[in-house]
Amino acid sequence: MVELRKDVEFTGPVITGFTAEGFKIGDQRFEQGLLISPEQAVGWAGSTLDRLNLEEILSTLNLSPRPEFLLLGSGPSMLQPPAAFRREVEAAGMGLEVMDSRAAARTWGVLRAEERWIVGAFLPLA
Repeated sequence: MVELRKDVEFTGPVITGFTAEGFKIGDQRFEQGLLISPEQAVGWAGSTLDRLNLEEILSTLNLSPRPEFLLLGSGPSMLQPPAAFRREVEAAGMGLEVMDSRAAARTWGVLRAEERWIVGAFLPLA
């Protein structure tokens, strides 16, 4: 398992490492996808890149005010989501940043250290 170094104090969940298929936040392991906000982290099972649903992501995380943008981890490699999903995010007044899930997990910590008000949706690593 890979452990990420923690140099700054964070509020809210921060990804501290990876497992073979998922993510580690403190002592919790998420062996599937992960939805994360500045306030909570929840397992995210059953979603795939072609079945992304912004309303499901936002309602699960129930974050107010609406986040600045969605950080999307597309799985083990960097793949773009369907154009319809991109339009849905844009219509909601949010930005969308896409990268592979490991890079997105590392980026989450950097953005949270900057106190950015964002959400993350990370597909499984395997």
